[in-house]
Amino acid sequence: MKNFIIICLGVLFIITGTISLASEHNILDQGDYQLEEVPPPATQSKKDPVGRYYYGGSLGMTFGDYSRFSVTPLVGYKISPELSAGIELEYEYIKDKRYSSTLESHNYGGSLFSQYRFIPELYVHTEFKLMNYEIYYTLTDSKREVVPFIFLGVGYSKPISKNTWFNVQVLFDVLQDNDSPYDDWEPFVSVGVGVGF
Repeated sequence: MKNFIIICLGVLFIITGTISLASEHNILDQGDYQLEEVPPPATQSKKDPVGRYYYGGSLGMTFGDYSRFSVTPLVGYKISPELSAGIELEYEYIKDKRYSSTLESHNYGGSLFSQYRFIPELYVHTEFKLMNYEIYYTLTDSKREVVPFIFLGVGYSKPISKNTWFNVQVLFDVLQDNDSPYDDWEPFVSVGVGVGF
């Protein structure tokens, strides 16, 4: 499990670092030949050097008798200055030692989301998510279930630098599926960092 987590984090940082390095250098001199930066996609223009795509994600960690680790990378697209949409992938590992037997599960899923900004810092968020959970009925009996969620909520963005911002959002699941592992109307608070290229 440790190796899997280290590999996931390594890939995430390598991708972020590679994109960051590519955006800083137009031409890299490599001895007898030169590598040139690939031209920007058609969605970018000289008026919009940052482009319409943005990348980010979040990490979640809880330690103790109930331990949880989650990683959620995302890719978004700015349809207009106010409206954006994107996809998110999620993986979480849970280890629960509160019972006579330790329970472990690997859960995964993805979602489609959209955000509308009323002002640059404040936005409304909608999201349809499917998660594949290992649900324990007893200490020895579990079954995998796909659980749908429909989240609605608000978020706040604070710029950290020109292409990086800090996000906090509060979402509520309005679908309330019977197999959801969460309490009814429990708020989902997430904190993350977004990077635009």
